[in-house]
Amino acid sequence: MKYKKYYRKTSLKQPGVGEFFLNEIISKKPKIFLEVGVFHGVTGRNVCEVLHKIHGNDFKYIGLDLFEENEENVNEVIPNTSFSNPLKTIYFKYIKRQNPYSIEAVEELLKKFKNNVSLIKGNSNKLLNKIDMAKINYVFLDGGHEYKTVMNDLNCCNKVIQNDGVVLCDDYDLHQAPGVKKAIDEFVASNNYKCSIICNERFAKIEKN
Repeated sequence: MKYKKYYRKTSLKQPGVGEFFLNEIISKKPKIFLEVGVFHGVTGRNVCEVLHKIHGNDFKYIGLDLFEENEENVNEVIPNTSFSNPLKTIYFKYIKRQNPYSIEAVEELLKKFKNNVSLIKGNSNKLLNKIDMAKINYVFLDGGHEYKTVMNDLNCCNKVIQNDGVVLCDDYDLHQAPGVKKAIDEFVASNNYKCSIICNERFAKIEKN
């Protein structure tokens, strides 16, 4: 299945990466999907399209993000929300008159599946432990990249893995954020989980042994 960009920014823009990601989702066919780090909502829209093809309306997508520029933590990798394409800048600034990283813009992108979507605005360090993880089948983890944040997010997702779900972590190989790899490696070792490093070491897929 082709990964569509919907005229927005996405971290899965490299050739073949989006399609690889979608095939991973298709192989597991989750009904309840959680994405930590929604950004412009492009991956969320693609996931909803895939899950709708598999399950019809019997699926749930949950997205958690700050949905705003945040420079509180200088150690975090802050997503670049500026477009390199000036036409996209003009489109969102003067035609749409919206910030594509706002929760309102993401809600609009996902409105086709509004009955299946729940978006949560806030910091995963404070909110992720409030989500009932026992019901989640699949997590795409691409939120904060600092070691403590990644470790917090992984610990919160422990129940997903214990219930035979999958946690797919992005940016395992990102040199600008070594805390991602460090947290994943330590989490996997301490819990004796299976960890597959896939897509040219881009993703770490964590499952039960």
